[in-house]
Amino acid sequence: MVKIVGIGGSLRTNSYTQLALQVAVQRVEALGAEVEILDLRQLQLPFCDGAKEYPEYPDVQRLRDTVRNADGLILATPEYHGGVSGVIKNALDLMSFDELSGKVTGLISVLGGQSNSNALNDLRLIMRWVHGWVIPEQIAIGQAWGAFSPESKLLDEKLSQRFDQFAQSLVDNTRKLRGIN
Repeated sequence: MVKIVGIGGSLRTNSYTQLALQVAVQRVEALGAEVEILDLRQLQLPFCDGAKEYPEYPDVQRLRDTVRNADGLILATPEYHGGVSGVIKNALDLMSFDELSGKVTGLISVLGGQSNSNALNDLRLIMRWVHGWVIPEQIAIGQAWGAFSPESKLLDEKLSQRFDQFAQSLVDNTRKLRGIN
């Protein structure tokens, strides 16, 4: 069975990034994958200072172990000032090649303004640097305040279809690249 870990790079309550991550997780689970979300809002993580160990922060080891044991990742970030959030960058910096190398990864960005690919490109570069495999399908949700209903459902059918394609690509490519039947 394909094991995917979702990480959302927003600490905001009622975060659109977390909503988008939930949509992706539901679609991936519907395809038979096992998914665990690491909610950075609930983890006690220090600022990365380049240390190998953070004994006073057991959640660093939890983050590392959970990602190491996964076949793939969903990384979702709000776009702040034209790039990834510091929260997701810090979480990724607390890991190394040991955890991230070979991980098949799907990327999602969420913006309050017009959709663009800056944060997605940042994440793509980061994952390539640590030898991860990023799927070609990616999702950028611009003007996120209008993308979801009050019940947290996607309002745009084309966006919903893109989530389906994203999920299918993530599961299919994870199976292929990680040798999972």
